[in-house]
Amino acid sequence: MSARIIDGKAVAAALRARVAERVAALSFRPGLVVVLVGNNPASAVYVRSKDRAANATGITARTIRLPSETSEKALITQIGRLNADPTVDGILVQLPLPPLVAAQAVIEAVDPDKDVDGFHPLNVGRLATGHPGLVPCTPAGVMKLLAEANASLDGVRALVLGRSTIVGRPMAALLLAANATVTTAHTHTRDLAAECRRADVIVAAAGRPELVRGDWIAPGATVIDVGMNRLSDGRLVGDVAFAEAVEVAGTITPVPGGVGPMTIACLLENTVTAALRRRSGS
Repeated sequence: MSARIIDGKAVAAALRARVAERVAALSFRPGLVVVLVGNNPASAVYVRSKDRAANATGITARTIRLPSETSEKALITQIGRLNADPTVDGILVQLPLPPLVAAQAVIEAVDPDKDVDGFHPLNVGRLATGHPGLVPCTPAGVMKLLAEANASLDGVRALVLGRSTIVGRPMAALLLAANATVTTAHTHTRDLAAECRRADVIVAAAGRPELVRGDWIAPGATVIDVGMNRLSDGRLVGDVAFAEAVEVAGTITPVPGGVGPMTIACLLENTVTAALRRRSGS
């Protein structure tokens, strides 16, 4: 068999179009500010993509660029100004930060109601307890791709491979909220292959290139590959050995062109959601 491949670019484009329709119907333009510290080339490219996508949907987006020697105190002071700015609905601090800046302290400095990354502990707690909040963009995008795949989640065995606070843990919470039977596994899990074979849905976010092999996948399973790994030969691959997996899975996302485009699209959706909640007081 050969799996159905989900076109993340097309799903993301449709979501961006819906966001643009919502923005066009508003009497104001939501505001998004991205804070970029230092000169990480990959971060700079990603931030430019966010700016372009946001402005194309009618969101007013701008980037504040700070030198790599910016202190943690100065960065938190800058975030405080953005928290107090009524024209700013969403704040995103691009990670990673320079080594001398404590990322968690910076994340906690962002107003939870403007935390469009969904990383603030209050939003993490809201997600864990099933209360409305801003959800991390990549896991939110994965849920939309699962919906696109028509993957029934009620009662199915879902395996989240990875336990990061950015993807793995919020992903497990979202799947649990959708009534899946969720297992969280990681690179220390005993017999990881066996855990994968038991799953109807696999979300691979371990950060290990081509870790999940084709014979680890149950025939017909849905496989969402969150991984983005650059190999020494320049190729970009996921956490799943795609050429093997596509012959076994029922549905699969490619890398690139799968989950990646959804992250930015969900960021834009979060920005509009944050803007509306702030103005409604809810």
